[in-house]
Amino acid sequence: MKKNAILLFSLLMGGFSIAQSEQNVEVVQGNYLGLSEELRNLPQSTDEDMVYENDEGEGLHERRKKPEAVDPTALPVKYDPVRQSYQDKSYEIQLGVNVQGMGGSFPPDPTGAVSEDYYVQAVNTAWKVFNKDGTNASGPSGLNTLWPGSTNSGDPIVMYDRQVQRFVITQFQTGSNEILFAVSETADPLGSYHLYEFSFPSFPDYPKYSIWSDGYYMTSNTYTQNVVAFEREKMIAGDPTASMISMNLPNFETHYGFRSVLPADADGDLPPYGTPISLFTFQDDSWSSSVTEDHILIMKMSVDWDNPNSSSIAIDQELPTAAFNSVFTTSWNDIVQKGTSQRLDAISSIFNYRAQYLRWPTHNSVMLCNVVDVDGSNTAGIRWYELRQDVDSLDWEIYQQSTFAPDDGRSRFIGSIAMDYNGHIGLAYSFSGPNDYPGLACTGRLSWDAPGDMSQPETVAQEGLYFQSGGNRYGDYSHMSLDPDGSTFWYTGEYIGNGGARRTKIFSFNLEKQVGVNQELADGESPILNAIQDQSQLTVDIDNFPSTNEMYVELFSLDGRRVAKKVIAAPEGKLSTTFDISSLRNQNAVYIVRAGKDNFMRVKKVAIIK
Repeated sequence: MKKNAILLFSLLMGGFSIAQSEQNVEVVQGNYLGLSEELRNLPQSTDEDMVYENDEGEGLHERRKKPEAVDPTALPVKYDPVRQSYQDKSYEIQLGVNVQGMGGSFPPDPTGAVSEDYYVQAVNTAWKVFNKDGTNASGPSGLNTLWPGSTNSGDPIVMYDRQVQRFVITQFQTGSNEILFAVSETADPLGSYHLYEFSFPSFPDYPKYSIWSDGYYMTSNTYTQNVVAFEREKMIAGDPTASMISMNLPNFETHYGFRSVLPADADGDLPPYGTPISLFTFQDDSWSSSVTEDHILIMKMSVDWDNPNSSSIAIDQELPTAAFNSVFTTSWNDIVQKGTSQRLDAISSIFNYRAQYLRWPTHNSVMLCNVVDVDGSNTAGIRWYELRQDVDSLDWEIYQQSTFAPDDGRSRFIGSIAMDYNGHIGLAYSFSGPNDYPGLACTGRLSWDAPGDMSQPETVAQEGLYFQSGGNRYGDYSHMSLDPDGSTFWYTGEYIGNGGARRTKIFSFNLEKQVGVNQELADGESPILNAIQDQSQLTVDIDNFPSTNEMYVELFSLDGRRVAKKVIAAPEGKLSTTFDISSLRNQNAVYIVRAGKDNFMRVKKVAIIK
């Protein structure tokens, strides 16, 4: 459906476009709780399997109503049309770190983020810091130790704001309808954190977050004030006046009432300050006759901190996809396990966390994935997409799409996907089936592979050791993050351990190392990007990059504003060029140098000294 048709439909139906004021823009100042003591001094446990009491409770599960297919004419009739049913089994992806994470509640909701030196994991309802080699940098501690007087309500998300080298840890509070933020004072995740709490008129269920240039963004499963921008710059500085701007999501068909939308999460260069953020969900033509074809629904949100009432959100695109079936059972008993009749919740009908956003010299990309029924018999596979956008203001397009579902009886679900700076894609997920207990695996593709082909063999990181009993809740999410090195994927997810215990695993893999040598690079050596200041000049040298007639070399401020750009040839993958930095607005500041092309880039920070 075209944009003008969407607008007309919304006007007729009394939806989001009648007046921007109906979005109910609200500005609420957060409650600054102060600077925490160093986390290394908080109470810690030596029991890796310790499960802290979870205040979330089973009642929240009822917020996800049981879906069913109501349109018998919906496509596909049975089989997924873009299913990848084969896989190479001649070798395995070489995993880097592969260590036990923390035990979790029911469900554990594992999340984690990686910095230059650490990996921080959180689950329902604890946090822990690991060194990059997988060894312990701390013991587990309850989430409630972070915020004085808080409870272990859960649904944590961990992010790493790489531009300013800060960790962000969040959770909700069920009794007081609050979101809690902890933003590290430095790059040390065991140091002190600036602590904030933000209040909502109703409970902000299933919150999902992202990093953007003008805010930390959040969506939640509520009917009002369900999309939020938090004042990132002030929270990084520990400013007690940090506020949030919240609005209502536009009206759209969910069929079953679960409103989970993913905001674009910048995993590299930030967009220029003030760039509208895209938010993503999808609609299945089986949900309602008013949904005429399967598509990705894309919204755009603009925030104005100087004039909050000018902030807005609107549906921007309906992007048609290959037909899919996102509806499993009407009871959430979806995924078969070995050895039991108890089935698991596939977490269907939503995009899985997160919507990874990357800025390339020639375009922007977003990675998305969700679980689908590939054969009409509740066999689950991972539908994944790479979207591209040529310019910030233009529409998104599907560059490639596929459903990873090898024909072996296994179901694959609760995935998380990301792209690295080489254009390679990593996908990790849970698996289970009649011959498998719930475990964890990964696959991937290389940038030169045929579109839609996950060429890398499925590699099991953790076999399931038993089945889950006592309920179908599983997950409820997993988390793939990209190392600041730009090429290593880090993933955490749930598996079932001995005796049915809920366990999590943390593992990493690097597809560039997997192939040994990028086929476009010279001599198999690592790419080198150096930037050296000599008074008023910044010299940028690259070596062993892809050989190309068009190499983009750019200089950005930390707020995403491009201050200089050159397009020059890099014969044999080498070049040297200079930028005049005498007129830069911010002297004695950190800038970012990026060199690359359409599917390969390297990024380096440089301190410009006046």
